[in-house]
Amino acid sequence: MAPSTSAPRTAAPRTSAPRLKNALIWVFGALGGILWGYDTGVISGALLYIKRDLPMSPLLEGMVVSGLLVGAMLGAGLSGRLSDSWGRRRLILAASGVFILGTLGASFATHVWMLIVFRFVLGIGVGIASVVVPLYLTELAPKHVRGGLASLMQLLVTVGIFLAYVTDYLFHDSGAWRWMIGLGVVPAAVLAIGIITQPESPRWLVGKGRGDEARRVLLQLRGDGAAAGAELAEIEETVRTERAQTESLTFRHLLAPKLRPVFVVGMLLVFFQNFVGINTIIYYAPRLLTNVGFGDSGAIIATMGVGALNMLMTLPAMRLIDRKGRKPLLLWGALGMCAAMVVLAVTNLSGLGYGALLSTLTLLGIGLYIASFAVSWGPVQWVMLPELFPMRLRAAAVSLCVIFNWLFNMAVALVFPSLLDTFGAGANFLFFAVMTFLAFVFVRKLLPETKGRSLEEIEQDLLRGTADPAGAADSAPVSSGSSATP
Repeated sequence: MAPSTSAPRTAAPRTSAPRLKNALIWVFGALGGILWGYDTGVISGALLYIKRDLPMSPLLEGMVVSGLLVGAMLGAGLSGRLSDSWGRRRLILAASGVFILGTLGASFATHVWMLIVFRFVLGIGVGIASVVVPLYLTELAPKHVRGGLASLMQLLVTVGIFLAYVTDYLFHDSGAWRWMIGLGVVPAAVLAIGIITQPESPRWLVGKGRGDEARRVLLQLRGDGAAAGAELAEIEETVRTERAQTESLTFRHLLAPKLRPVFVVGMLLVFFQNFVGINTIIYYAPRLLTNVGFGDSGAIIATMGVGALNMLMTLPAMRLIDRKGRKPLLLWGALGMCAAMVVLAVTNLSGLGYGALLSTLTLLGIGLYIASFAVSWGPVQWVMLPELFPMRLRAAAVSLCVIFNWLFNMAVALVFPSLLDTFGAGANFLFFAVMTFLAFVFVRKLLPETKGRSLEEIEQDLLRGTADPAGAADSAPVSSGSSATP
């Protein structure tokens, strides 16, 4: 008890120092989200001008966009094992180097295949960031604000997308798509410099037998010796319990009866996040808008507004996710997205000619859709995935789910230009309206609530089989409470 009682006395006079250190951890830890958002968003406006220098068919256009997503699958696949062996912080540093290499290569591409290859390299960095950054933030955050802090990465993803749209607008007169892509080097360099100064995950340190370092990190994060000691003891007890098991946890356990339900829930979560149509808006908004009568300049300006709305609506999500819970946000978000897709489908299938009415209704539909997604499905998936799985295979399980996340993302991005040319926007929006309704049903019937529970509590319930991953036990009180949510 001596370290616990003495630590607060030494830390108390410097309460502002731990707060500053915590702020830097969240900023630099989540800065990978800006790179993720920038590199996925910048291509939407750049495509309008790339095609003037590097002619491409709808299929090649889809490959330029989805090349990043194929790389993201590889990066996500590598992340589980590497984050367990290298550590979360060191892997984030490596990802920043990959971002720099891919950005420079794509910005100097002289052929469409060169652009696809370096977009693939960029994707490796995006895939690594998509796994290890939420893992890093989840394992450093105190449980009562874990959702808000972990969703900081999603906020920065939207910031990155917005900055990409602004960059597209600033260079649209000159059509300088190489500068649009190349400026992504700036946040990559900031991430590389900043993450060097940040601590490692205390949960990873305990798993490597470095308990003293974990205690120092927790004291730095919590600013209270007693709280740090209690959390360290909880983590150490979880690690001891896992190591005492006669059979170590592997991917086989994800398919065993005890963990199969939560694995299926995790997979459905990433499936629906992609097949509700968000990727078509983020990657192809300028093209969708030019198809309904906008000029190139007007489409990019409107897309910039979409990016601003996406960013701003993520802010209330960060506050609500720990107050109202994960499920209510997903349910209301799915309803809003469904309504928006119905509006877009009806507008485009009704035969309205180009004009102010068609443009206004299209912008309203896209705005409602983006606002609904940003306040719900955007941040909640990345908060919930690390919460669902036991610690010993958390990195590997999240990595597997994120691989499929990028696979689903790639499938939508690759085929959408061809589907748009073949069937038009209306039929595609109708399909996404159906998918958003199914997403609502999935959340209501299957998804558990994880709000306000420590990672160790969730893990122990899952391992003992006392939790109901399908949501019958955990979500019942949430459902009754959430029905009054405005």
